[in-house]
Amino acid sequence: MGSSSSSYAPKTIYLDVDGKVQKVISDSVFSSSHCRNTAIMMVDPEGALVSIDPTMPTNSPNVHDLNNLLVFCRAFRINELKTEVTNRLAMLEKRVELEGLKVVEIEKCKNDLKKLRDEMTSRGGGRVNCPCKYNFSDDGKKVTPRRDVPNYPKYTLSQETVEALKKPTFDVWHWEHNEMLSCLEYMYHDLGLVKEFNMNPITLKRWLLAIQENYRNNPFHNFRHCFCVSQMMYGMIHLCNLQEKMTLTDMGILMTAAVCHDLDHPGYNNTYQINARTELAVRYNDISPLENHHCAVAFQILSLPECNIFANVDPEAFKQIRQAIITLILATDMARHGEILDSFKQKVDNFDFTNEEHVTCLKMVLIKCCDISNEVRPTEVAEPWVDCLLEEYFMQSDREKSEGLPVAPFMDRDKVTKPTAQIGFIKFVLIPMFETVMKLFPQIEEIMVQPLRDSRDHYEELKQIDDAMTEVELYLSIYLSITAIYFTHPSQERSLYIPVKPAADTFTIMFC
Repeated sequence: MGSSSSSYAPKTIYLDVDGKVQKVISDSVFSSSHCRNTAIMMVDPEGALVSIDPTMPTNSPNVHDLNNLLVFCRAFRINELKTEVTNRLAMLEKRVELEGLKVVEIEKCKNDLKKLRDEMTSRGGGRVNCPCKYNFSDDGKKVTPRRDVPNYPKYTLSQETVEALKKPTFDVWHWEHNEMLSCLEYMYHDLGLVKEFNMNPITLKRWLLAIQENYRNNPFHNFRHCFCVSQMMYGMIHLCNLQEKMTLTDMGILMTAAVCHDLDHPGYNNTYQINARTELAVRYNDISPLENHHCAVAFQILSLPECNIFANVDPEAFKQIRQAIITLILATDMARHGEILDSFKQKVDNFDFTNEEHVTCLKMVLIKCCDISNEVRPTEVAEPWVDCLLEEYFMQSDREKSEGLPVAPFMDRDKVTKPTAQIGFIKFVLIPMFETVMKLFPQIEEIMVQPLRDSRDHYEELKQIDDAMTEVELYLSIYLSITAIYFTHPSQERSLYIPVKPAADTFTIMFC
């Protein structure tokens, strides 16, 4: 019996394959079984597609008939593609498996650390649990943002807000954390820093999130204080026209140092760290322990690829930027106030913006001004910060008393009042520093120096009232005591005059 499939006589076909003539002999030429794993197409000399089947016409390799050659075009090889895809899938599966193992190992390490910390806690250990000690292995402290930018609301700042941001009168109390983050983000864009350092805008958002989450909820040294200092720096850049006198790199250093200057502040100052011999004091040999720690946390955040706003900066340039930021943050230690201000005073009369040493000294003074600039702001904005600072001071002094450590009088709740806390600070620290800066930038007198003078007068008036009230209370107490004696011994002289030391006017308490 005959076969049910059609049969064809062997054929010879000549193909042009990559410029070479190839001879193909087949009884079915290119059947589907031959072609199923190779994607090809054939075209005639005019570019028209030729059907690939047993009925293809024969042709000749004769040089005179080259125009009759069919052209073999290989689109791609399915087998090769499948092999490549299979290999890549295998590589990806291996990577996923390895990453999964890493996650398991990390979780195991975390559990081991937690067990060890719990064991140490159960054994006591003196100040092991002191909240002012930073622990890099602390599970509760996450340098990486706990939320990513999709959950970071985008705010469109009004023109009114944009203009207010440039002024020291900006009211920092009306803004939520996300709004403050948006304001900081705007400052970086507005100053041209995103473009200058070729920052990825999403990386900038992640960095700001990480910054915000690494400020603790202290009464004073918190993220709102960070925003205050950064906003004042942004205002001084505009007010003093620093963009015309310094480089954009300088602007980036000033802003970034301001944003990072109190990262992970524990709420207890350097004096406590040193006297209590905390981990930070031991680590930094009692030399600006907090400021060194702020720098360390800042660059720990920047070391994360997803938070590195300087990722596209040349390594040598980044080295200089890093050193400059460290210099500014360390300058915020008030123990160095006299040294830094004296150095600036020696330069200010002949200041040279082309002199790198002069510019560095100015930047140190600028961040110091911004760090302690609350009294430059309107009274209703500035005064709540005094309450916050005193609350933090009192927390520290209470702790110092309980631990038998020395207590600074200006931090003792039994000795300090709001006026006494501010008058000396404004008169002997703030006004002299801002007036020195005013020699270089006279335009700050009206908007920054005069408010300081007004604030000094305000607290001096409050102190006079407090003193008068204290005297009245004192002599009222004496009056009541003597009254009690009089009625207890009625036979004594009934006319008594008690002179009172005058506070404003001379007056006498008298009873008969």
